[in-house]
Amino acid sequence: MNPKNNLIIALVIAGIIAMSYNIDANPAEFVKGIPNLAIVLKEMTEVEPNLFGTAFWSMLETIEMAFIGTVVGVTIALPLSMLAARNLNSKFVYVPLRGILAAARTFPSILWAILFVIMVGLGTFAGVLAIIMYTVGFIAKLQYESIEAVDSDPVEAVNSIGVSKWQLIRHVIIPESAPHLLSQILYMFDYNVRQTSILGLVGAGGIGFYIINYIKFFEYGKAAVFMLVVLITVLIIDFVSVKIRDKYIVKAQKGMEVKI
Repeated sequence: MNPKNNLIIALVIAGIIAMSYNIDANPAEFVKGIPNLAIVLKEMTEVEPNLFGTAFWSMLETIEMAFIGTVVGVTIALPLSMLAARNLNSKFVYVPLRGILAAARTFPSILWAILFVIMVGLGTFAGVLAIIMYTVGFIAKLQYESIEAVDSDPVEAVNSIGVSKWQLIRHVIIPESAPHLLSQILYMFDYNVRQTSILGLVGAGGIGFYIINYIKFFEYGKAAVFMLVVLITVLIIDFVSVKIRDKYIVKAQKGMEVKI
């Protein structure tokens, strides 16, 4: 192996060791704590049966929050992505807009949730607003990058016949940049479900509200039941997303290859 690579690897390992010491990351403590999982599993078997019903309905509330936040966020993000694309607008339009979108996605959903809890109070509405805000920043970035990656030949061909910007967007930009949009939306929904599951930590509703309260009162078995419901839900959503991608996105890509 190249001596230079050996030096880099050695520096990385040394850095990890030094940083672990600085943040008190002790692997021995992790190994020592493994038996505690048996206690949590035992507590899970002792919870009341009606707790599973509560977990189910709170998870449903979480999914509803994520769905509304994703749909509304994507709806707002799409026109903003058009304005933020460098190949469609002047720098006086896309530069300040990109700054706003960067701010929207810089802060994670849970920080937005804190802001909206202050504004509208505790509850699911604050969580939905937080999801919308982050979704707008994230999807808009992905889309304006897709728009800028559109092949310039069809754009120049359409511009040469003197069409309006709206016609250019409708007949060239949207069809060319759309194939990845469904995949982005599915990923965003999956991400938002997981994020919404923890927004309850700051009073923004969802299943995280129950999890944090059970942890506060050291009822780890009950908290683990709700966390298990989150895990199962995320796995189901991931499975459905794969099926949707296989049916629509892969099929569409194969269709484009056949046409080419």
